[in-house]
Amino acid sequence: MISDFLKGLVIGMGAIAPGVSGGTLAVILGVYEKITDAIAHIFTDFRKKVVAYLPLALGGILGVLGFSRIINYLFTNYEIEVKYLFIGLMAGTFPSLRKQANKQGFRYRYLISFGLALAMTILFSILENSAVSVISESRPGILLLVLYGAIIGFGTIVPGISSSFILMYLGVYQIMLNGISHLDFAVLIPTGIGFILSILWFAKLISMLFRKAYGYTYYAIFGFTIGSVVSIFPGIGFEWNYLLCVLLLAAGCALSYRLSKYEKSESLPIKKFNKE
Repeated sequence: MISDFLKGLVIGMGAIAPGVSGGTLAVILGVYEKITDAIAHIFTDFRKKVVAYLPLALGGILGVLGFSRIINYLFTNYEIEVKYLFIGLMAGTFPSLRKQANKQGFRYRYLISFGLALAMTILFSILENSAVSVISESRPGILLLVLYGAIIGFGTIVPGISSSFILMYLGVYQIMLNGISHLDFAVLIPTGIGFILSILWFAKLISMLFRKAYGYTYYAIFGFTIGSVVSIFPGIGFEWNYLLCVLLLAAGCALSYRLSKYEKSESLPIKKFNKE
């Protein structure tokens, strides 16, 4: 129970941390398949599922609400350093993701979905300035908040996708983070509705994609992950603080790599999925 709570805490943190995918962390921690299967069939043995996954859910909620204040402070005062740390955290998962993607064997055609996902993510980066300039800095309306909640749910349920990364490029990440960290229910309620609807729908979709097109799906996830790292890279400088940045990148990479080795036997049970 405590273990599930701590895993939920980490996944919740990843759901709002730029460049970090809550879904990827769920895979690494060995709970992804359990979560998606439970959500995709939520009304089957509903009461048992609530009892079984309550610690994980509580940990996720606390991770989002508690970590939001910390990440808000860090991005306000140490944005470059934090980005280097998150890049390291994501880069450390690359070997695990590649191994996971090849569990059913490698086909060169899988590189098509990889390339499309990578190109799409880099395109987001190129369009960053125009996207930010279009979005108002005032509080979004209810429908937009529902949409942003759906984006957070998307990044939580899909491995390799950072919902915070998408929100950053829409120019609303700071607005959403402030609303969550200050427990602004005018933001939390519509965002929560969008989040719940999103994970309910995407859990079924992801379950179907993994069953019918595992290789294409996971290589797309791999492409999104690498593209996210490229897109949030803040550049290279020669000031003293960049030495700290390099150390943070290395530490983050080592930490996530070690984490990807932990409980690797509980990662996605590929034998359930059919080959293309």
